[in-house]
Amino acid sequence: MSDRPEIKPAEGRLGVLLPGFGAVGTTVVAGVEAARQGLAPLIGSLTQLNTIRLGKRTEKRAPLIREFLPLTALDDLVFGAWDPIPDDGYDSARVAGVLERHHLDPIEDFLRSIRPMPAVFDTAYVRKLDGPNVKTGSTKMELAEQLRDDIRRFRDENGCDRLVMVWGGSTEIFLRPGPVHETLESFEEGLRNNDPAIAPSMIYAYAAILEGVPYANGAPNLSADIPALEAAAAERGVPIGGKDFKTGQTLMKTILAPGLKTRMLGIQGWFSTNILGNRDGAVLDDPDSFKTKEESKLGVLEHILQPDMYPELYGNLYHKVRINYYPPRGDNKEGWDNIDIVGWMGYPMQIKVDFLCRDSILAAPIVLDLALFLDLASRAGMGGIQEWLSFYFKSPQTAPGLYPEHDIFIQHRKLKNTLRWMGGEEPLTHLGLEYYE
Repeated sequence: MSDRPEIKPAEGRLGVLLPGFGAVGTTVVAGVEAARQGLAPLIGSLTQLNTIRLGKRTEKRAPLIREFLPLTALDDLVFGAWDPIPDDGYDSARVAGVLERHHLDPIEDFLRSIRPMPAVFDTAYVRKLDGPNVKTGSTKMELAEQLRDDIRRFRDENGCDRLVMVWGGSTEIFLRPGPVHETLESFEEGLRNNDPAIAPSMIYAYAAILEGVPYANGAPNLSADIPALEAAAAERGVPIGGKDFKTGQTLMKTILAPGLKTRMLGIQGWFSTNILGNRDGAVLDDPDSFKTKEESKLGVLEHILQPDMYPELYGNLYHKVRINYYPPRGDNKEGWDNIDIVGWMGYPMQIKVDFLCRDSILAAPIVLDLALFLDLASRAGMGGIQEWLSFYFKSPQTAPGLYPEHDIFIQHRKLKNTLRWMGGEEPLTHLGLEYYE
């Protein structure tokens, strides 16, 4: 194992930049400000609520993560955003309909102080969304330079010592990596030539990495997970991670599937369908955007269940995912799962799950944790792909050729052991033999 990194102190202000200032972005910002004013708890956030066991169980050492490692304090966070819709934080939150007035009104002045910068946005990549607050330029490289200017100006105007960027924008159409994505040189040539294989989220990732800003992708589209940007991030020591926040139905899959597999119970079929009515639902009503999301959601079970290793249990699994746009539901998504499982001597059983979740409520603590952990990684000199943050993603980014780990319990153990290593403590194996010798 490599030596423990030296972590620079979390001094000064941390700017959190959010491409996309709709339901998720406003919910994150409102939640953090409400917590700073003592108005609401940040339930769901590991950085704020989770403890970390150190040493043996008998030692009874379990500090909060934020007390064990030097995470940036909530009071030192400053927020900025881009969005094609120019609404300020309060108006955008009202339109999103996630949070109720009794949470929004006490912090209205603060929310109104955050106005999104003009976005790099193109309806060719997100067809079901449009707005007037959009940058113009003759080339995509020009747009990238405008984003870099925004980043530098935000840092200066807000007195930020460090920045992080977390993509919370809409799901773009499905794209596969191609020649333009191979090297930084080919990518920059593509920016100058307006290559259609370069989507807006990639331009944000490029601008962030070149400005030394850690970047996480909360949507399933290609973004920083292309060879050109992965190499650029590693060379520049910029932490990156992604992709697609693990919130509702997929969160349940990564909890349930490992449990069924540990008992060696077979699974014949897993049918999943969702209804939601927020901006995300409208965007996913476009088949090309849905294809991007579908790829992200479908890969989870195969990696967890390992059908090649257990063909008699999972070799014929039929996995179907559907997302349906249903405006009356708003941000309160409903996910139904029907799981056909097989037990002793081949007898069939069923599990039914009906998860009435609030998508942005589940995503908001992920954004906060990623911002704080990416900043920690940056101060520890940990550049490139941060696989230890897989816990937060549906499609975890990994080193080339390395399959992603989707089991949420293994992901959690990896995250905690990485934090122990960063803090100079021994990773936990949970072997426990020492208690019985």
